[in-house]
Amino acid sequence: MRPIIQVRGLSKRYRIGKTLVAIPTLREALANALKKPLERLRGIEPEPDEMIWALRDVSFEVQPGEVIGVIGRNGAGKSTLLKILSRVIRPTVGEVDIYGRIGSLLEIGTGFHPDLSGRENIYLNGAIIGMRRVEIKKKFDEIVAFAEVERFLETPIKYYSSGMYLRLAFAVAAHLESEIIFLDEVLAVGDEAFRQKCLWKMKEVSRAGRTVFFVSHDLLTVQKLCGRVFLIESGQLLKDGPAEAVVTNYLKSFSHP
Repeated sequence: MRPIIQVRGLSKRYRIGKTLVAIPTLREALANALKKPLERLRGIEPEPDEMIWALRDVSFEVQPGEVIGVIGRNGAGKSTLLKILSRVIRPTVGEVDIYGRIGSLLEIGTGFHPDLSGRENIYLNGAIIGMRRVEIKKKFDEIVAFAEVERFLETPIKYYSSGMYLRLAFAVAAHLESEIIFLDEVLAVGDEAFRQKCLWKMKEVSRAGRTVFFVSHDLLTVQKLCGRVFLIESGQLLKDGPAEAVVTNYLKSFSHP
């Protein structure tokens, strides 16, 4: 069977420094252009930007229907990995081959347009992953019922609460017919009833043979939901194996600093 995801030598480098603090206005750009020659005449050298590797030489294959948990400390590179796989950002080095439609929920409202209504955003997200209108219409009522936003369906989503946003975003990602779903800390927001509802839906999705990537700090949920887990540390894929073994290894690392 051909893997649904193939990753080879994936690396991502970021430049951090003053140059990335903000996009300058025209006035700031002109002021900087005049300031730099004066600084050179006064012998003032600009501070060099620092380069960091968020991911370094990551390789793996995923088979259709696998549920992959991704764990690791804050800043380890987990979200960067999902953003590359979701085609939100490009890698610096390496190759990613994905054979299937992608649905993703990386942050609350990612892929939503704030000025469009809930109804319009459902159709927009479906179109983004390549679904035909008739396919989206078929799933529409299920999405709305799961998200519990019937009364606000025609309201621009910029007026939604964070909980409403999350419910609709998760419902869209889980119900539209994508072969691969990327979820990044989606259960960190929302009440316990909604968390359990999401977990039930993710189990249903996995039983249907769809591939799921689930980034979370909730290790108990990762063990319950995922058959395979990646441990990312300092941008590297440190462990790749059965959920219980990898989670146990990760927990042991905290007792041996």
